[in-house]
Amino acid sequence: MKTPSFVLRPTVGAIALWATACTVGAQQVPAPTLETVTVEASADASAEGLAKPFAGGQVAKGGRVGLLGQQDVMDTPFQLTSYTSTLIRDQQAKSIGEVLLNDPSVRGARGFGNFQELYVLRGLPMYSDDLAYNGLYGLLPRQYVAAEFFERVEVLHGASAFLNGAAPGGSNLGGSINLMPKRAGNDPLTRVDLGVQSGGQASAAVDLSRRFGPDNSTGLRLNAVRRDGGTAIDGEDRSLTAVGLGLDWRARDVRVSADVGYQKDKLKAARPSVTPGATFIPDVPDNKTNYAQPWTYSNAEDLFATARAEWDINDQITAWAAGGVKRGKEDNSLTTPSMVNSSGAANTTRFDTKREDDTVTGEIGLRGRFVTGAVKHQVVASASWFRHEERNAWSYNFSPVPINIYNPVGSAPLANTTVSANMNNPLRAAVDNLQSYALADTLSFYDERVLLTLGLRHQTIEQKSFNNATDLQTGSYKKSATTPVAGLVFKVTPQVSLYGNYVEGLIKGEVAPATSGNLPLLNAGQVFSPYKAKQKEVGVKWQQGGLGATAALYTLDKPVTYVQNQIFGEFGTQRYRGLELNVFGEPVKGLRILGGVNFTDAKLKTTQGGVYEGNNAIGVPRRQLTLGGDWNVPGVQGLALNARVIHTSSQYANAANTLKVKSWTRTDLGVRYLMDIGNDRLLTLRARVDNVFDKQYWASVGGYPGSNYLVQSNPRTFAISASVDF
Repeated sequence: MKTPSFVLRPTVGAIALWATACTVGAQQVPAPTLETVTVEASADASAEGLAKPFAGGQVAKGGRVGLLGQQDVMDTPFQLTSYTSTLIRDQQAKSIGEVLLNDPSVRGARGFGNFQELYVLRGLPMYSDDLAYNGLYGLLPRQYVAAEFFERVEVLHGASAFLNGAAPGGSNLGGSINLMPKRAGNDPLTRVDLGVQSGGQASAAVDLSRRFGPDNSTGLRLNAVRRDGGTAIDGEDRSLTAVGLGLDWRARDVRVSADVGYQKDKLKAARPSVTPGATFIPDVPDNKTNYAQPWTYSNAEDLFATARAEWDINDQITAWAAGGVKRGKEDNSLTTPSMVNSSGAANTTRFDTKREDDTVTGEIGLRGRFVTGAVKHQVVASASWFRHEERNAWSYNFSPVPINIYNPVGSAPLANTTVSANMNNPLRAAVDNLQSYALADTLSFYDERVLLTLGLRHQTIEQKSFNNATDLQTGSYKKSATTPVAGLVFKVTPQVSLYGNYVEGLIKGEVAPATSGNLPLLNAGQVFSPYKAKQKEVGVKWQQGGLGATAALYTLDKPVTYVQNQIFGEFGTQRYRGLELNVFGEPVKGLRILGGVNFTDAKLKTTQGGVYEGNNAIGVPRRQLTLGGDWNVPGVQGLALNARVIHTSSQYANAANTLKVKSWTRTDLGVRYLMDIGNDRLLTLRARVDNVFDKQYWASVGGYPGSNYLVQSNPRTFAISASVDF
């Protein structure tokens, strides 16, 4: 067999040397009488590899459904959307949050008092702590994740405690997100990207992949990106360095994949969230206005690695094992303005944190197929474990410093008056251990037109809390719970599937934070027991030619926590009912569409004393719409235009429903041009304008349960990039 030869043009430094070595390794003795072997590179070490792209290439035909593995969208009793790297590149998305702007059921928010990306799916928070990386929790950077690492961003809508296990960070009741790393394809790739955006932030990225060995059985994929400079917000600066290396190898019955990644993200004078007044929502400042103190910053550095393997014991049974480790460090000096009056007056206070995280996780499992009479079975059994140690220290000065968010002026930082522990050597604050065992059977009847999935997962959650000044244990609990799943798919025709499911969410008990707004909590550090959320869902999926659509109707009940009289606790119940409608594909040649609408009715079902019973939940819009189109311009080869409209209806900002944030609509436009510049080189030019009309709005309310802080819209942002494939 002859592996196609190629010649690398020089790039930079060590990357060029690495690629040159790959070129040398790829030269083999010609064997023209043998056919080329097509390798299905697989991030999850499965025999099938990733699901193929659907018509238009923006989403895939399937994705990972937890321990059930890779499944076609039409075969699973859950709502699943898998966004591709093609979509990520064409939209110049830089983070996972920017990718998820395409999902009408997801909106971006922030963590409590910091700059952590937080995703709200079906009205419920999903912390970036709880992103899954190739099926494993807790391995990715918890503040911000660069999109250049990933081949797929897979969004599973709805509770998933059985499918994925309890999320260790304490979220994911409304859905889960799994990120699939890139793998080397059959054709060698050398791609260089250069870009710049409003504010002067410049970026450079390299994507290299090669296959080696007999039948190209070994693959390597290297991604590296550097971004540095200002943003479209005045005085805000961000730099990022990220490097990821992926390996895959396969023999006849064994497949192995592995990854190692590094990311360093630094923010300086980033615009903070705003806490509204008790009786008013402030008008939105000009989008470029920055009310951050110039001395504030947020730095995070993470190193992580994973490995996964599958072994086909025989034609019916496959075993797998996977594991991963992560070490992360964070260093922050933060402020959050709290409004004083509607003229823009606000008070800020200083809060500094240092945090270190160590995570070790793994899973093993067996998947088998057999037949009993007229019924086919696909049985899966797995065991998983997770350990996370958090070390932190914080210091603060709650003396108010007056500012005005419409005319901000910087001030010198106040010295912190209260210190929790040694800021230079953070000690343990918490240790989490999670274990689970799962068993499921998918039964198929009537020529696989009816699929019934039944399963149970038994989970144990153990939490230990520590005094981070003395490293002495202050509390602990160890609780177990069993979460079931029942899912049914009926394929009316090859183009239409009806489905229904019952599934539960399970998250660890929350820890009462140190403060709420500017007030210390009286039960800071209290650890709560884990709790369940129960979901019922029915829906329909349709695919015909190049067009696909889905509809889902769901309801979910969950306990709710919030702060009352400076006490954090579980004070009520919320009910989420919703309807999702999605459309995707390429209905006519050269026109790609992606989007949909989500309707959510989130009510406080029971509250303490019945005071807010029947009110709407904080920060949950009743209506979200996203609709995007990508169009090849007729008569101009290589030219494409794209547009996206995002609409979010009004949101309540307090449990009493006396404060409401207005609805908003944002429009994004883009263009790209692909050309052959000779010598087997392809040049892609891309330009994009986000928030074309520079709409000013409060983009989100809260995110952390029971909180109502506001995050402002980004200004009109221009981005251009050039990408060359060698």
